[in-house]
Amino acid sequence: MFSLSVSAQLSPGKGPAVLLTKEFILSLNDKGEIIEWKNTGTTKNYISKDSSAPLITLVSKGQHFKPSSLFYDKKRSILKLEYASVGAYIQVRVKAKPTHLSFEIIRAEPASLIEAVIWGPIPITVHKTVGEVIGVVRDDSIALGIQVLNIKTLGGNYQNNEGSYWGRGLAAIKTHWGSILNAYTINRDRDRLVDGWNGQYPNMPVKRMKGETVVGSKIALFLCSEPKTLDRIEQIELSEGLPHPIVHGKWFKRSDLFGRSYLISSFKENEVDEMIGYTKRAGLISLYHEGPFKSWGHFVLDSAQFPNGRAGLKQCVEKAHKAGLFMGIHVLSNFINTNDPYVTPVPDPRLMITGSASIKAIDALQTSIEVNSGSIFKKQGSNHLRTVRIGRELIQYDSATQEPPYLLLGCKRGAFGTVASAHIASEQVDKLIDHDYGVFFPNIEMQKEVAINFANLLNETGVDHFDFDGFEGGVGTGEGDYGVELFAKEIYDRVKHPVIYGTSISKSYFWHMCSYYNWGEPWYGGFNESMQQYRIDNQSLFDRNFMPHMLGWYLLTEKTTLAEMEWMLARSAAYNAGFAMVASPQALRKNPIAGQLLDAIREWELARNSGFFSKEQKEEMKDTKRNFHLVKGGRGWILKSH
Repeated sequence: MFSLSVSAQLSPGKGPAVLLTKEFILSLNDKGEIIEWKNTGTTKNYISKDSSAPLITLVSKGQHFKPSSLFYDKKRSILKLEYASVGAYIQVRVKAKPTHLSFEIIRAEPASLIEAVIWGPIPITVHKTVGEVIGVVRDDSIALGIQVLNIKTLGGNYQNNEGSYWGRGLAAIKTHWGSILNAYTINRDRDRLVDGWNGQYPNMPVKRMKGETVVGSKIALFLCSEPKTLDRIEQIELSEGLPHPIVHGKWFKRSDLFGRSYLISSFKENEVDEMIGYTKRAGLISLYHEGPFKSWGHFVLDSAQFPNGRAGLKQCVEKAHKAGLFMGIHVLSNFINTNDPYVTPVPDPRLMITGSASIKAIDALQTSIEVNSGSIFKKQGSNHLRTVRIGRELIQYDSATQEPPYLLLGCKRGAFGTVASAHIASEQVDKLIDHDYGVFFPNIEMQKEVAINFANLLNETGVDHFDFDGFEGGVGTGEGDYGVELFAKEIYDRVKHPVIYGTSISKSYFWHMCSYYNWGEPWYGGFNESMQQYRIDNQSLFDRNFMPHMLGWYLLTEKTTLAEMEWMLARSAAYNAGFAMVASPQALRKNPIAGQLLDAIREWELARNSGFFSKEQKEEMKDTKRNFHLVKGGRGWILKSH
């Protein structure tokens, strides 16, 4: 064991602070800027001289402010940052641990002046490999990183008042001179108007979350030799109580299941034995149901597929587990179907809205409704269901006038099985947020209940594999990426058994829960056509962020040939990338060479996962114009090119 200390060059009071661990030194000047981030072994400073590095940037009334002064209480290990032009201050508790320094905001006053805080931005000279999701920058010898340590702290730089980012990640950003590390937290303890869903819903109302201020925002900073980077992240996870999924006795990031392929299919309860047989023959790790639900929200199973409901699904899971497989189900995260009990026959008042107005009195039959404001009915990026809620009734409309009198025209009363009724003057009309998949979304309070519903399903049935597909639906709460991260954590914290988690989007805190990203859809062409370059381009993203290589979904039809299958399998081997094979029971029954296709998958996967292919062979297989065939030979396999 080694000792660790936090020291200061000056006595408590205004002035610079030096924070010391065994591996690095972090120095701040009397203005609260990081001026040195040094490796204790080489004393090399990795802070870029081309830009200032505030420990915390304060956001107030849409403007960004760097600290004006720093006070350091060495005895209590507390930094106090003052922002004179705002009239605010932030206190930060520093803890030195064997693997990192942690920084946590313990006070921020006055809260009314603080819109958000940004950790950094911290400019770094290292930029060879920039992990935008995990927040780590590396070169051949060194790694520096920022880790968000709780759900309220988001990776990135507070791009908008919603707190959302639609790219892969911004915890680390590459620049022409190096890179930037940053994270942020929003003060949610106030009613807000946000530009919802990436600006599609201007002035979308978001209610106050009592007590959810920037206090508690917490990060870790670390520096280590590059080969130890993943070790260091694991150590921080364990030290700080971050999600640390263990599957088959190992941290998933080191598991032999890392980057393994699986089968996706729509099958009935009485077809599960057949599908387990196909999955085992192909040597895949999981049988994943493509769509078992009648509705999302309450997650009602489709009785045509599961006539025995959850008991039937549980029995399928038990059969899969007995065969040594995982059993998965597909769902679109927090999306709410219009046939779900949250919508019909009485709409839940917690369905998320984009805004409100009031109406003139109407009877139960009127098909035009006058409202006192047209702003919430103006052009919106997503307005597919055109649905409003008045009391216990949902109403769809064809169009809305843009000039007074503001009218909703062509109204369908009692939509989605609700009851049409008369409404008095000045009654509130709420515009529901929707999506082109024909769904609604919950507010943040209701989203927690939806997460509990899903966690209960997993616990009741034993399902241990699913994707947070439609993960971006968390933004529909109006809480941006916080809504996304919170939905996953609500489920993760409640599930009582290990689960393999995929996702549709990448977020910094969720990285610690996530098992893989598997992007690439099969619906737009054959094996070598549908989004193939996109699939290949993703592999470098996975490398940068310590995620397994995955190639996305591929579709096996009744006409799929062995040449098509091996074309894909060669690319899988080239990038050492797993995939999802989508195959219905009907396609597998009708394809005359289904057995050969499954056998080919098994042999290629065995070869790939055993490390059979040489570096030279992998490079050859990256050439998408070449075809390859794998046959058993001797103690292994023979790779042929044709």
